Amino acid sequence: FSSPPPSSSVPPPSSPCHPVLSSACLLSSPAPCSSSSLSSFSASSPSSLLLEGGVCPGGGEGPRSSQLVGGPRVPAALPVGRSWEGGERRWGPASWSLMSVWFLADNGPCKQVCTVIGDTAMCSCFPGYAIMADGMSCEDLNECVTDMHTCSRSEHCVNTVGSFHCYKALTCEPGYTLKDGECTDVDECELGTHGCQAGFTCQNTKGSFYCQPRQRCMDGFLQDPEGNCVDINECTSLSEPCRPGFSCVNTVGSYTCQRNPLICGRGYHASQDGTKCVDVNECETAVHHCSETQVCHNLPGSYRCDCKAGFQRDAFGRTCIDVNECWASPSRLCQHTCENTLGSYRCSCASGFVLAADGKHCEDVNECEAQRCSQECANIYGSYQCYCRQGYQLAEDGHTCIDIDECAQGAGVLCTFRCINVPGSYQCACPERGYIMTANGRSCKDLDECALGTHNCSEAETCHNIQGSFRCLRFDCPPNYVRVSETKCERTLCQDFVECQNAPARITHYRLNFQTGLLVPAHIFRISPVPAFAGDTIALTITKGNEEGYFGTRRLNAYTGVVFLQRSVREPRDFALDVEMKLWRQGSVTTFLAKMHIFFTTFAL
Repeated sequence: FSSPPPSSSVPPPSSPCHPVLSSACLLSSPAPCSSSSLSSFSASSPSSLLLEGGVCPGGGEGPRSSQLVGGPRVPAALPVGRSWEGGERRWGPASWSLMSVWFLADNGPCKQVCTVIGDTAMCSCFPGYAIMADGMSCEDLNECVTDMHTCSRSEHCVNTVGSFHCYKALTCEPGYTLKDGECTDVDECELGTHGCQAGFTCQNTKGSFYCQPRQRCMDGFLQDPEGNCVDINECTSLSEPCRPGFSCVNTVGSYTCQRNPLICGRGYHASQDGTKCVDVNECETAVHHCSETQVCHNLPGSYRCDCKAGFQRDAFGRTCIDVNECWASPSRLCQHTCENTLGSYRCSCASGFVLAADGKHCEDVNECEAQRCSQECANIYGSYQCYCRQGYQLAEDGHTCIDIDECAQGAGVLCTFRCINVPGSYQCACPERGYIMTANGRSCKDLDECALGTHNCSEAETCHNIQGSFRCLRFDCPPNYVRVSETKCERTLCQDFVECQNAPARITHYRLNFQTGLLVPAHIFRISPVPAFAGDTIALTITKGNEEGYFGTRRLNAYTGVVFLQRSVREPRDFALDVEMKLWRQGSVTTFLAKMHIFFTTFAL
């Protein structure tokens, strides 16, 4: 840029146009240029311009170049019909020629820039504008539509008056529009894009609008498009109808605020007035899960289960188990017996002792003071002993003395016949008849009636004494037999051989005494030939008196046999057996007959 010439070099104007511009301002109309000072041109608005050299026609050569005052240098030669940074308008030949360009401060008929080219005035526009059809007016050039902007693809072009702006791409919600890079509300009421019917007025809202009837409903109601008043749900239409802690409840024409139910955390519950959460005492309300072996301790919002005294946690720390104080204590807790109980222990004493006042030691009890024994008592440490006088014995209860039944314990030892028990002792008795008591007071002596002559047997009978009595027996010999002793009969002769073989050679009487209840089998009589010789053989047969089968015979060897009791005799009884013995000796057979008088008595005294 060059400095402008001093203002003194410019003569004052003397014509409608500036003097030096008179040749350039010749127009068919009155001078388009005013007498004001020259104007320069810049990118935004015209600036003062001073032309170097030349004068208007009649005064010298036209201008060759121009100087922008405070702006860029502009060449004097321009295409005809092209305005500087403006719209295009052809005023003359469409050929290039050198013209003098004059930028005048007063635009004349031009709306923005008046330019004198030769003898013609030309209107042009500022950057961002375009010349209109009348050649004088300028209108904004929309660079965003004509693609003359410099915004990138990721930017949004927004047209402004005479220019444009590039903003980052932005999408607005319905009811808003992008303006200067921001979403601004669209006033549907002002733009007339609302849908309110007749009788309603449009009320703009942020992002929308609503139609308000000219005849308003009561408070709390809204008129619908048909003119009906409908309830307004203030709970949804108002942003915060109720203060925190309250809930909105819509009513007809209005609404109410109700306190929200207080939601308390676990271990808490609402207070009576419902304004705060207070701790739940699970221990007092019995809603805890502590077991019987645990004690509940309340905590804020919770509780704790601790083991009761006498209990401890198990190895896993889950449950409380009983502590066996009897085992766990290093010292002896009880003098006698320690008994573990659930959560504690108990001392007990052995029988004959009582627990002392300290609950641990034991004291001896004198049981004799309580007269627990029926006769005699002796106190001993920790117990007592009952004992009885002679003739008595201690019962199984250890307290009562009962009479000793000496007769039951040893009747066969104490008395030979009958023992009679008396309190504390016993007495021996003999049968009413046939016995007498001896000097020792225990034994009964049989009375031998036969010896004493107290029997009643005839002279032809023989008296046989038995225990407690006697029997009168007759030992008669049959025909052909002769008595050789008191108890033997021998045969005298035989008529034939068969008779000699079958008839007994000797008949002998035997008397046997036994006690009833004899254990069986029992040998009661042994029989054999006397003398016996080698080769002797005998055979025994009971021929009479054994109809009930109490007796039997058996050979012990070839020449010896026995008669045995094979059936027990329980009651006193007399038996008369005929036992026949056949003897085979040196080829001959001899028969012998034993007549046995067997007496079973109750006692063998």
